[in-house]
Amino acid sequence: MGALRLEDIHYSYDDYRLWEGNWELMDGIAVAMSPAPMKKHQSLASNLIREIGNQLDNCELCEVLGEVDYKISEDTLLRPDVVLTCGETHEMHLIKAPEIVIEIISPSTAHRDENYKFDIYEREKVNYYIIIYPEELKAKVFKLDGKKYDKQGDFTTESYHFEETTCNINIDFEKVFKRFRK
Repeated sequence: MGALRLEDIHYSYDDYRLWEGNWELMDGIAVAMSPAPMKKHQSLASNLIREIGNQLDNCELCEVLGEVDYKISEDTLLRPDVVLTCGETHEMHLIKAPEIVIEIISPSTAHRDENYKFDIYEREKVNYYIIIYPEELKAKVFKLDGKKYDKQGDFTTESYHFEETTCNINIDFEKVFKRFRK
């Protein structure tokens, strides 16, 4: 009998549900989430939730959520920082691709957010993926164009209108980043 190797361990959603603490599950691999996000990270997430949420008064189909589990498969479950989801009926977690996913980069998650999660969200057909860089006060916006993400640009003080969403959503990045400008 050989030694247990890390590559032999493959967790499922049933395993995930029993864990304590903050985890994501990526292709059967347990990934510990960073300690509680820094104040700036939390404040940016709150600003984004407020910016999007204020536009949903006349759209009962959609909601903006922070740090909600998105179950992609039995061995992959992610917890994006902010999502716009429309028509989701499951109560425990998301099972339908959100229309917008926003991840706020930290040094420990940058590679994962820019590569691994990017590929998953693209594959799952999330219409828009936004990566926020808190230290640069910059947002990179990607729009799904067929099967691949097309970069819409880097946004610091500009607004972006999300055409491919159920509700008419616009994010004014000047407002989102305003309190952090010196």
